[in-house]
This record gives sequence, C-alpha cells and structure tokens, in this order.
Amino acid sequence: MKTPLIISACFLGRNVKYNGGNNLLPNIKELEEYFELIPICPETEGGLTTPRNPSEIAGDKVFSNIGEDVTAQFKKGASIALERALSSGAKLALLKSKSPSCGKGLVYDGTFSGYLTEGDGITVSLLKKHGIVIYTEHEIDSLLNEIE
Repeated sequence: MKTPLIISACFLGRNVKYNGGNNLLPNIKELEEYFELIPICPETEGGLTTPRNPSEIAGDKVFSNIGEDVTAQFKKGASIALERALSSGAKLALLKSKSPSCGKGLVYDGTFSGYLTEGDGITVSLLKKHGIVIYTEHEIDSLLNEIE
C-alpha cells in the first residue's frame, strides 16, 4: 500500500497558479511509484479564481496586490486541505515553497517587492499544528528517504 501524500496540485501540472500556470515537477512519476498523491490547491478550493491577483501575507491577514483581503478564502482552503489530509490518513505533504498558502519557512513579506521573510503559509501552519510533516519541492530527496 502506498503512503498517502498531500501534494500541491500545481506540481501535477494543473493550471491553478495565480497566473494560470503550473509548477509541474519533472520527477512526478517517481513520486507516484511510492505515494498515493492527494492533490490540493488551497487557494482555488478556498474560492479564488485562476488566474487571480497575486497575494501575500501581511501580519495575520492575506491581501492581493490590489489590496483585497483574501484571508477568508485562504483559511477556507487550508481547512479543506486539512480535512483531506485527515480523511486520507496523510502524515506527509509536498507543497510549493514561498506560497502564501503552501510556503514553508519562507514566504513573501506582504510588500509585493519580491522580498522573503521567515514564516509559513496559511495551509502549512494549519497542517503543522495537526502533526503533518511538510516538504517543499527543494526537499524531495528527504521526502523519499522518509519511506525507505
């Protein structure tokens, strides 16, 4: 039986990024050998459209680059991701770095200037509180070591 893995839907080639694109991982087939992939896009599942205005975390809120408060949509998407993780038994997640939803350790600083600050995205924060271990696309080797 494969290990359930919550994964950013953009990594699977789904066009759910804010700009309408994706972040297809070149080694997705290798991940499929070991994991039951459970795709999520907290932003679209929380009610935001694709494409959409880019958003960044500022304090305890999330704002688009035109000043729209999208915190509620980000929190709703995070809750959906958590429900999916809990119902599937997933204890691991592979999520997009720097994202206001899926970023781990570093996220954009809320000024839309390209600067990063320490912190986690809304979804990552919630998943971590429930004991789910988060990896980014830069940590796939470490993720694969988890199952060997």
